Amino acid sequence: MQISDAPDHAHARPRAVHWLATGAALSAVVALAALSQPGAATAIATPPGEPSVKSAGTTAPAVQEPPDPAAVDFPLDCGEGDEAGTVIVQRAYGDLDGDGVPETVVAVRCRSGAGTPPSGVYVLTGAGGEPRIVATLVDPAERRSVAPGLAVHGRAILATLLGYSGPDVPSCCPDEEERTSWTWRDGAFVRGPQPVARGM
Repeated sequence: MQISDAPDHAHARPRAVHWLATGAALSAVVALAALSQPGAATAIATPPGEPSVKSAGTTAPAVQEPPDPAAVDFPLDCGEGDEAGTVIVQRAYGDLDGDGVPETVVAVRCRSGAGTPPSGVYVLTGAGGEPRIVATLVDPAERRSVAPGLAVHGRAILATLLGYSGPDVPSCCPDEEERTSWTWRDGAFVRGPQPVARGM
């Protein structure tokens, strides 16, 4: 038997099985390419201070900062002179009325070198412009100070108020304590005792 120098092309004849295998491979490549392409809606980096683009034609809502108490004049009579002025003792933040705009709760007292001047507790809003007082929770005339721990939990304001049982108690040493809360209800802050924490 003599071997021909020409290559045997009998095995190269296309068959139905070859076409099916080729079609399946092409389909897989096309599907993989489609999955790896970026979608029409992609995140775009933006400079600080500008809203980020979430998708084509949609911008994320700007996050509003709570009002800054340093921009507010508080109604405390702290006298005159270099030592006069107010001191922001504590602050807390939260959306107290559910309108999507955060408020600031702040305890403020007069600056003093000694003793514990009474504090005022105020709610500030920045809605519609400059920060302003929208509610007085504790008037300095009540002769109360605020213990550490002023906080906002959900829509409730929690504070521990320190006071005096009589006029003879020195201002440095309050001898009464009241755990108080305020909640927004029917267009006003309603004062009451703090809820009792339940054990696990």
